[in-house]
Amino acid sequence: MTRRLLLSYLGLAILVLAGLELPLGWIYARAEISRASQSVERDASMLAEVTEENIEKGDLDALPDVVGDYATRTGGRVVVTDRRGVVLADSDPSGRTGVSIAAEPDIARALRNQPTVATGNEALSATMPGSSGTTIRGSLRLTYPMTGVNARVHRIWGALALAGACILAAVALAAFTLARWITRPLRTLEAATSQLAEGRLTNPPDTTTGPPELRSLAASFTHTATRLQQLLRAQQAFASEASHQLKTPLTALRLRLENFEPYLDPRAHGSLDEAIGEVERLGRMVQGLLALARLENSATTPEPVDLDAVIADRVAMWEPLAAEQYVAFAVTGRTAGRVWAIPGALEQVIDNLVANALRVSTPGTTITLHRAPGVALHVIDQGPGMTEADRARAFDRFWRASDSHHDGTGLGLPIVRHLVQASGGDITLHPAPGTGLDAAVRLRPVPDDPSQDSSGRPRFRPASVTVP
Repeated sequence: MTRRLLLSYLGLAILVLAGLELPLGWIYARAEISRASQSVERDASMLAEVTEENIEKGDLDALPDVVGDYATRTGGRVVVTDRRGVVLADSDPSGRTGVSIAAEPDIARALRNQPTVATGNEALSATMPGSSGTTIRGSLRLTYPMTGVNARVHRIWGALALAGACILAAVALAAFTLARWITRPLRTLEAATSQLAEGRLTNPPDTTTGPPELRSLAASFTHTATRLQQLLRAQQAFASEASHQLKTPLTALRLRLENFEPYLDPRAHGSLDEAIGEVERLGRMVQGLLALARLENSATTPEPVDLDAVIADRVAMWEPLAAEQYVAFAVTGRTAGRVWAIPGALEQVIDNLVANALRVSTPGTTITLHRAPGVALHVIDQGPGMTEADRARAFDRFWRASDSHHDGTGLGLPIVRHLVQASGGDITLHPAPGTGLDAAVRLRPVPDDPSQDSSGRPRFRPASVTVP
């Protein structure tokens, strides 16, 4: 932002300087040429009178001295002709006398008693008739080089450019100081925002410098961040303490309910089993909520994890339980290699997805873990599947399908999505070929250079974090 403000100030200063200096320089250049032209015209008229007088008296020998003296003093060139246009004197040593130049336009007009003043890129010229009244005795051409005029014009342009550069330098210095003053609160606010995004604010934004509006914004941000940190600390304290505070009464309640069994009428045993089941479900729900709270409050950094090893380990763990329900496992696809994931995340993701798939699988079906390029892991079951509306809501907390008959808590898929997104990936649900559900988990592959992540950024060692 400092650069943009500086460029804006400099652009405005350049426009103002251009609007002032360009017209000034152009006016000066035109005035300088006009003054030089008038001077040449005046000198040509004076010399024409002197040479006409010499021609009238027949003193032609004095003409070379007159024109030569003027040429020596001013640097101009003087050519004098008689009334027929024959050159009588030329101040240029290389010029020839005795030749006729009556055909040249300015000489022809002068011999008709018509003066001519011309301004060219190389020289100024004035051609005057040498006449007394209507009697024309000759003509005189005075040519003055533009070198001196151009030099003076260039000097004024150089002076204007130097003045403009000095003004721009002063404007740049003032603009840079002003831009830094304006953006300093924004820079500290940006740094504070980054710190707050990581969970703590150690360096609050500067509230002592900058415009009043930005100081007020920084103060409001600091107040909001302080309040937010207090709420986060309270939530973290709850997440760390609630586990022990809630598990104990739930365990005691279950034991008390089980102790009722010998004293209850057999007809009430069914209701007792349902009550114990609801207590167990409530315990699992509390554990799920605490797991989500710990995940959301934990700053974790993805690490390289061998996806193939994790898949093999989890399949080996789940196969005995699946065999009891006559459900088989299949691992397909090419080797996936290493992916980025937060510590312990892949195990929980696969466990939750496999548990959901096993819950809806019927005997004789297969749960497939397919590895696809990308890297993507598909957990595919052959159960009843889900409608499009159900798939859209499947990641909502506590949501369960209306035709669901299992005792889930509705927190498994939200936990899975949070773990996958914290690892830099994504998860989506699709209908499987035939029947069933395809849970597609996409993860970032680890590049060949272990010092960088998949986006080419340096990888840092993550903090030790325990996730449920």
